[in-house]
Amino acid sequence: MTPDPAALEFSGPATNKNPHRDYRPLDRAKLTPLFQHYIEAKEQNPGALLFYRVGDFYECFFQDAVIISQELELVLTSKEGGKEIGRVAMTGVPHHALERYSRLLVEKGYALAIGNQVEDAAEAQAEKRMVERQVTKLLTPGTLTDDSMLPPRRNNFLAAVVITGANWGLAYADISTGEFFTLQSANLEDLALELLRLQPAEVLVPTSAPDVRGLLRPGESSPHLPQGLPTGFCYSLRSPKPFDVIEAKQKLLTIFRIRSLEGLGCEGLPLAIRAAGGLLEYIEETQKANLVPLQPLKTYNLTDFMVLDHQSRRNLEIHQTVREGSFYGSLLWALDRTCTSMGGRALRRWLLQPLLDPKGIRARQQTIQELIEQSPLRQDLRQVLRQIYDLERLSGRVGAGSANARDVLGLATSLVRLTDLAHLASQGQSPYLRALHNIPPDLEELGRYVIANLVENPPLHLKEGGVIRPGVNEALDQMRQRIEDDNQWLANLEVTERQRTGISNLKVGYNKTFGYYLSLPRSKAEQVPDNYIRKQTLVNEERYITPELKERESRILTAQDDLNQLEYEIFVEIRDKVAEKVQPIREVAKAVAALDVLSGLADVAIFQGYCCPEISADQGLEIVAGRHPVVEQILGAGFFVANDTHLGSQALESHPDLIILTGPNASGKSCYLRQVGLIQLMAQTGSFVPARSARLSICDRIFTRVGAVDDLATGQSTFMVEMNETANILNHATPQSLVLLDEIGRGTATFDGLAIAWSVAEYLATAIKARTIFATHYHELNELASILDNVANYQVTVQELPNDIVFLHQVQPGGADKSYGIEAGRLAGLPKSVIQRARQVMGQIEKHSKIAVGLRKSNPTKTKVQDSATKGLPPLQAEQLDIFGQVT
Repeated sequence: MTPDPAALEFSGPATNKNPHRDYRPLDRAKLTPLFQHYIEAKEQNPGALLFYRVGDFYECFFQDAVIISQELELVLTSKEGGKEIGRVAMTGVPHHALERYSRLLVEKGYALAIGNQVEDAAEAQAEKRMVERQVTKLLTPGTLTDDSMLPPRRNNFLAAVVITGANWGLAYADISTGEFFTLQSANLEDLALELLRLQPAEVLVPTSAPDVRGLLRPGESSPHLPQGLPTGFCYSLRSPKPFDVIEAKQKLLTIFRIRSLEGLGCEGLPLAIRAAGGLLEYIEETQKANLVPLQPLKTYNLTDFMVLDHQSRRNLEIHQTVREGSFYGSLLWALDRTCTSMGGRALRRWLLQPLLDPKGIRARQQTIQELIEQSPLRQDLRQVLRQIYDLERLSGRVGAGSANARDVLGLATSLVRLTDLAHLASQGQSPYLRALHNIPPDLEELGRYVIANLVENPPLHLKEGGVIRPGVNEALDQMRQRIEDDNQWLANLEVTERQRTGISNLKVGYNKTFGYYLSLPRSKAEQVPDNYIRKQTLVNEERYITPELKERESRILTAQDDLNQLEYEIFVEIRDKVAEKVQPIREVAKAVAALDVLSGLADVAIFQGYCCPEISADQGLEIVAGRHPVVEQILGAGFFVANDTHLGSQALESHPDLIILTGPNASGKSCYLRQVGLIQLMAQTGSFVPARSARLSICDRIFTRVGAVDDLATGQSTFMVEMNETANILNHATPQSLVLLDEIGRGTATFDGLAIAWSVAEYLATAIKARTIFATHYHELNELASILDNVANYQVTVQELPNDIVFLHQVQPGGADKSYGIEAGRLAGLPKSVIQRARQVMGQIEKHSKIAVGLRKSNPTKTKVQDSATKGLPPLQAEQLDIFGQVT
């Protein structure tokens, strides 16, 4: 939302030295016509910064000028606003630089209104009036279509939410690709999770509060924003009228030209309908005359995919790293070998929405397997894919009428190459190859038609001419020939006139004021022919025109404009013909993107030595020689130590539901946790996995609690954040979930933390029975394995040397009894004196500590826990000591 003028630091009434003030208190009748129209345009587009075309610049005035000068670090100047008004703030950017500056402002969360001249300035000047201007485009973070303003390998989603009590509806679309989805659910926590997954560029929220419309930049708050929505997004507060269920339903029926919403799957979902209708109205409002062709609305459920909450996505580093937020070092970085931008976007979506359907997973696996076995086919496919442009976004711009000649030609060449792709795909029989066996032949014909009509290297701007090939249009060719003849006559004029007049230094010149002219020295003025008409006299030069020269000039200038206009009209006809095929092009684009993803995953599987995981029906998780897909690429071949994992198989008695994992600091426990989670996620994405072999069941959710993070903005300590995340896991995990916990209870006092860690592990093993790996430094938890049948102890081993330790990074059965924290401190570079003192203190603690935890050590037999998490267990008892061994 544009900052309220009252919040800006203005210092009194306007003067020539102080023009920085709001336009609203001004008497508009005293403003110049330009400023009066500027204010009208502002009020028609509340909340947007207005760029107003004036000559070769886009100018901004009043508060907009102040904001833009601050955000873009531009010089703030001023302009006379009227005789009784004084000067008002002004800043501007050259018209050719608007795109660059617009991108910077939109990235900062601003909405922009672009006011353009909609008539020829010469006509307005002739009639002695102001040039007519209109806002022809609105740019907001969620409604961008230009490639230069969009991330090529990720979607730019515009979302809309409608909340009623605990129920909510969500709709989101990427207008650059046409994707359009909606759903309805009844848990506000799920809404936050879905928004965090989508990472929308802008979220529409209806509000009945008057005069609060506009865009809230990331971090800005408003009392009119519903509680529970995640921070960090741009929220656009909208009128509730387009979100009315009747109006929204009618909008959907009209846009998609249908009589019922049954076919879209949302007939009985009023909140989903309201969100989708409000989103459509906003798209129409922002795109003005450009009709955005959206794909048919798809309704989905949260239960269609594995649930990954924000913490799990962060901890598993799926698309960015935790520490630096970088792409390098993420799972997406390790797996992305796609050849096209649309393939890159599809891979990102797949990783954030792993499948729950074994049939869908196996279809992807079969395609990867076939591409691995047929290496020449895979290489040929990828070679063709590299020659295909972004069909999704190109077709979107064509359908919206905003594509230039290069866009249309790029789309056409890609359509022609689809034939080669289909020919190669016909050699395979796996599901995703079969999807490309029969590409509509009319798409290739359309591509060849466009290529035959457009020049090979068209200019960037459509109205500059030079777009249409010769021979396409007879009238166009005739106009070109006349212009060429006139230009040739003009080129020969200088030589002809020199010969005719005998004046060797006669020249032909041109300027905007006089047009073409004949120039010769004043000393030769007596030699000019009778048909020369003096036009201008300079110090050493006389300039003349002739009737024939003016006639040719008039013909050349008007003919060129006519030629450019005719070329533009022909191009629009070609673009409109392509626009008729937007929907089938997008359907093919989906299949191409999916094949691009799978061929890239096949490449990764070959070069990294991945295996095809077996998808089982039980609750087992068996990984032999598993590896972390990212770490092993960073380390290089042969350096990563592989480890096995066996969890939750009821058919095998030796496979526990919960593993207590102990071992030294920096030995690789967290890496091991993450690699298990990533292997499970990759398997349900349909990818091969980094292991010698793997047998995995379907997992409904992956929960991770890894690392220490605080949230100072909300006053939550590291431990409180840890407890919140742990509570979320215990309240939502099921027997089909995979739970990965690291260092639960370490953020508080030793015995508090131990008690919490024990009870959490016990609850997971007995009440939930989710497949769990529990990494900890509380070696006391190893006692759980002697009590519960479905708990086992594993450790990350080290080799002790006389003066050093060697981390082996091997996970083996058994519990560790040391953490080697002092050795980790030594390796980190703590001063030698600190290390020595720490060893002394540790010796005292080990000598005097008499902590006795009553965990039934006298009875080594295991006690089964059946219905209750605590049934049959003895009370936990301990004597708490201070650091010097005194009982407290």
